[in-house]
Amino acid sequence: MDENEFLAARFEESRTHLKAVAYRMLGSLSEAEDAVQEAWIRLSRSDDRQIDNLGGWLTTVVGRVCLDMLRSRRSRREEPLEAQTPDGHTPDPVLGPQPGSDPEQQALIADSVGLALLVVLETLDPAERLAFVLHDMFAVPFDEIGRMVDRTPAAARQLASRARRRVQGVDPAPDPDLVRRREVVEAFLAAARGGDFDALVAVLDPEVVARSDGGAGAPSLVRGAASVARQAMMFAPFARSSQMALVDGALAVISTREGHRFSVMRFTIERGRVTELYVINDPARLPELDLIVLND
Repeated sequence: MDENEFLAARFEESRTHLKAVAYRMLGSLSEAEDAVQEAWIRLSRSDDRQIDNLGGWLTTVVGRVCLDMLRSRRSRREEPLEAQTPDGHTPDPVLGPQPGSDPEQQALIADSVGLALLVVLETLDPAERLAFVLHDMFAVPFDEIGRMVDRTPAAARQLASRARRRVQGVDPAPDPDLVRRREVVEAFLAAARGGDFDALVAVLDPEVVARSDGGAGAPSLVRGAASVARQAMMFAPFARSSQMALVDGALAVISTREGHRFSVMRFTIERGRVTELYVINDPARLPELDLIVLND
């Protein structure tokens, strides 16, 4: 094995960790892949091939790359307002196996990262997000974070502290009781089938987030109980012929057309209300979902 092959092998040992860092920083699987690839390019071009702590060096590089990407994203603000978080980007939650993915890597990336948390992370200043993600999620020291953002360790600590105050309480554990969660979904379906707007609002958390992968169209992001309820009213024709299922342990509703699955709506339920909805209708993704159909 020559020097380049040895370096590539060491990089691959860190790839899963680096992608997890980049995903939490960027909220996008494709951009996370780009950031990790850029880290490899920089490593392969580096004159220093004797890096003592390669994992730490690569984490720092990925952090810098992601920081630049976040700042660039903020400067563009090109997407329609109704589909934006404050920096113009809709987060990309990991949901079920992705085509050609490593299941272990997907599990690591998805661990403890729900859509609600991703949406809140999108509201943070890029430097705050970097400080919070690297320190609180990956235990990177503040002196290293400070060097990345050209600030003192104390200032980096303050960045993470501000971010932490905004994130605390955003991503509580889902309701563990399947029966109770199923009752909430059934109430949602009954309200949608009956066109009962008030009943829909009652079953939704006031800060509910609903997102669609867009299928053949553009992805969408809707927030707030009233807005999500209005969108759910259009689901009524499909709610009448839907099936209940589990997707990665979360309750979901499968809708079919002429005997073929055409959409899956995944529910996250906390404290007896729907807090997240994710609609998948991309034909390329639907066959890849790990679904367990529940009996009536």
